[in-house]
Amino acid sequence: MNINQELVRSRCQEIEDSLGRLERLGTMAEADFLEDGDAQDIACYRLLVAIEAALALCYHLVARRLHRVPEEYAECFALLAEAGLVPGDLSGSLQQMARFRNLLVHRYWKIDYRRIHRIIRDDLDDLRRFSRAVAALV
Repeated sequence: MNINQELVRSRCQEIEDSLGRLERLGTMAEADFLEDGDAQDIACYRLLVAIEAALALCYHLVARRLHRVPEEYAECFALLAEAGLVPGDLSGSLQQMARFRNLLVHRYWKIDYRRIHRIIRDDLDDLRRFSRAVAALV
């Protein structure tokens, strides 16, 4: 089956749009971020949008290229690494993000905003690397 180029473009754009917003928040001092509820809400939402877009890309690739359906979100990224479609280190980082997505969605009352700040300051490039890797496949 062919990869849907429009889906890939759309989800990659969602990732880039969200990363742009998150990177601006990542320049905030941690203390300022921790005192700004609006910045925290924007960060959580945009992080969720970016991770969901990456998951949509992942599921699409696994279905179209590997003809499989992962049982959980993190497994999707592991399957891409096993097939050699993404590097193992990137897969590991994205698996952690998929698990973090579950915290954002299902246990939002336990969010550690210091951790959110660290993620938007230090880990966003993993989502960008994934987006570019997928775009290179089409």
